[in-house]
Amino acid sequence: MFLLLLNVVLLIKGSFMDVFSAIIVMVPLIQPIAVHYGIDPVQMGVIFLANLELGYLTPPIGMNLCLSAYRFKQPMTAIYRATLPFYLILLGGVLLITYVPWFTTAPVSWFTGR
Repeated sequence: MFLLLLNVVLLIKGSFMDVFSAIIVMVPLIQPIAVHYGIDPVQMGVIFLANLELGYLTPPIGMNLCLSAYRFKQPMTAIYRATLPFYLILLGGVLLITYVPWFTTAPVSWFTGR
């Protein structure tokens, strides 16, 4: 339940706030709670980055969507339709990263022996 709520909060935060600013604000608040629930710090970092980047593509205020609409001189609805398939693929990836810790912890153990 904690991870689901964290995903939702980070998606919303990522759609309104810059990734780096959100990390500076959110990590000190969330990391002690994640440690309490036994979530690996590497997995937590990847969850943060993936969710906040996905927030950049989340309508209606996602920064990447606004920049794309401005750059390509297209209405926002056209940008939403064009990015929807990619958004769903990225959302599936975020869910895999969140609920299958092996995807984030295994590569670290391969290279560090951790």
